[in-house]
Amino acid sequence: MKKRLLVALSMVLVFSLLIGCSSNSGNSGGTSTSGSSGSGADTIKVGVNYELTGAVASYGVDLNDGLQMALEEINDAGGILGKELEIMTMDNKSSDTESANVSARLARDGAVVLLGPATSGNTKAAIPAANENKIPLISASATADDITLDAQGNVRPYIFKTCFSDSFQGVMMAEFALNDLAGKNAAILADSTSDYAQGLSKAFIETFEAGGGTILGTEAYQAKETDFRAVLTNIKALNPEILFVPGYYEETGLIVKQARELGIEAPILGADGYEAPKFSELAGEANDVYYSSHYSPNDTAENVVNFNTAFEAKYSKQPNAFNALGYDLGYFFKDALERAGEVDSEKLKAALEETDGFEGVTGVVSIDEFHNPVKSITINQVVNGETEFLKKLDPK
Repeated sequence: MKKRLLVALSMVLVFSLLIGCSSNSGNSGGTSTSGSSGSGADTIKVGVNYELTGAVASYGVDLNDGLQMALEEINDAGGILGKELEIMTMDNKSSDTESANVSARLARDGAVVLLGPATSGNTKAAIPAANENKIPLISASATADDITLDAQGNVRPYIFKTCFSDSFQGVMMAEFALNDLAGKNAAILADSTSDYAQGLSKAFIETFEAGGGTILGTEAYQAKETDFRAVLTNIKALNPEILFVPGYYEETGLIVKQARELGIEAPILGADGYEAPKFSELAGEANDVYYSSHYSPNDTAENVVNFNTAFEAKYSKQPNAFNALGYDLGYFFKDALERAGEVDSEKLKAALEETDGFEGVTGVVSIDEFHNPVKSITINQVVNGETEFLKKLDPK
């Protein structure tokens, strides 16, 4: 009898412990930077999915710095709709597979919105979980044309972005080459392994040729290569007036340096993949390099100046375009959720679709019928290895 009683008491004790553990388990998703571990009744769960380590961590870290600054400011000012933001930040390690896992986990943990990732590839991997769970995903930097559209050209209902698309960058850089640089012919050197580079090349070629320009030839390289002298020698023989080199900074910085060492003097044009401090380190004291971007710290607009001052005070460094994009993303979400009127993903989705004239550091944003922003583009130039603001171009 005593033995049976002891067994029964032991089972009751174990059961009580299990209940206690279950009721105090809290949130299992990511790192909460708000200090809140509430169930969501008094907080708004914000899922953040960024490349904080790995091959493209430079982009993810910079975006996250800007985003965290905005979300902290929002919390300090009273949150949104009277609720504090519970920020669940997770590292996708620059991996498509991990990005998909992070997106699913944040959705499972109750996020009302998914912010990020940085690159188009990692964003595409995060899309299924957002759509399946009917949670808006907003990327501030996934520039691929098919982020918000599926293979049939239909709008992905829960996917949005606040950055312009690759094709838009390609179009605007071709027009810049034709109109501002008076280029009549061009050569292309693009990463054959990158959808980003291929999309930019296609748009550039189509626009340049439609404007009366001639493409003399195209050459290809692959990600992770470090010696581009063979293909650059082929390009030099073409004697182009313009050299368009879309790609990411790891390779394009070296390409610019080696092109100048080989005596290629043509202006070199690129896109926002050049936007990283490492690019200047790799390119050296380059000149006559131009690339499209989302922002310039030299912009004298009041909100840009205020952002620059606050960012430098917080991080002790000058902000770059990805810092600014991340910062705008936080306030873009705030603007939409306030207009939604309550913490509800469906109402947030509707408010995002209705965004018209949101004023951010990177420009005034309105969302079109394809969930893409209508906004201006910044043209930066590299002078003696230093990036300078040149001008803004508005979409036609």
